Amino acid sequence: MAKVPSVTLKNAGGLVMPQLGLGTWQSEPGQVTAAVSHAISVGYRAIDGAACYQNEPEVGAGIKAKIDDGTVKREDLFITSKVWNVHHSKDLVVPALKQTLKDLGLDYIELYLIHWPNGFQEGGGFFPKDDAGNMIYSDVDYIDTWAGMEQCVELGLCKAIGLSNFNSHQIGRVLEVAKIKPANLQCECHPWLNQQKLIDYCNKHDITFTAYSPLGAPRRPWADTDGLETLMDNATVKAVAAKHSKSAAQVLIRYQLQRGVIVIPKSVTPARIEQNFQVLDFTLTAEDMAQLDGMDCNQRFLLLEWIKDHPHYPFTFKE
Repeated sequence: MAKVPSVTLKNAGGLVMPQLGLGTWQSEPGQVTAAVSHAISVGYRAIDGAACYQNEPEVGAGIKAKIDDGTVKREDLFITSKVWNVHHSKDLVVPALKQTLKDLGLDYIELYLIHWPNGFQEGGGFFPKDDAGNMIYSDVDYIDTWAGMEQCVELGLCKAIGLSNFNSHQIGRVLEVAKIKPANLQCECHPWLNQQKLIDYCNKHDITFTAYSPLGAPRRPWADTDGLETLMDNATVKAVAAKHSKSAAQVLIRYQLQRGVIVIPKSVTPARIEQNFQVLDFTLTAEDMAQLDGMDCNQRFLLLEWIKDHPHYPFTFKE
């Protein structure tokens, strides 16, 4: 079995994180247990999840199945989860992680992230809305959330903490107050949004970078109405794929690996889970990489414009 490359989390005592993992966003509860189990059988050792995906009990069942049958030991795996926007108050973070651990059936996870910098009203459901259907916000500053994240490390509930969907200005505010520095940043990233400036910023501060939606989020809920081209149908991507006798998805995953970026493609289809893992037997040329880098046009698929009036909305700031 090919060995997945890894990166070292310098801000987490040298914890090693596989560069290729399985994403679980939009993985239905009835499908994700089998997907996680199959991914581990194929060779994946990193699983990325979040409380708001509302499938962590099923993710945990998939993990348990492969530990129980001897395929892996717990210490072979790297599990990531995220605190959701309705648990941003400092005192809510530890209980939120304890609930995630209960759902996953684990004593600890490797990495815990603040899912978004913008908080929602606390004390209700995952997506609190007013009578007009607008999201109800909280005024909690993510700086306070970070203090709760540090408590999670101190209590041994996770080994490392980090951020997701934060811009460089917001990361900088966290760095100014952090007793424990962020070890990882997870953001949308693909050739149309290659995030090189943000990655460079993270490298400067010893923060590793994880690319979510590396295939261009083809199953985003609003894909049928936003009128945007599908990244995997792009002529440049398809040409590079044909050159290497690989799929477009494999090229997009390999692109991130060669940049030193962690990448977490999502699938619940066994054949695609396998195919997404078969990216370790070829190398993109410097010309290939330059072509893919040259596609950058700041095209973000997951813009979440319906919360752009939140004071901590991250995408109005230019990196």
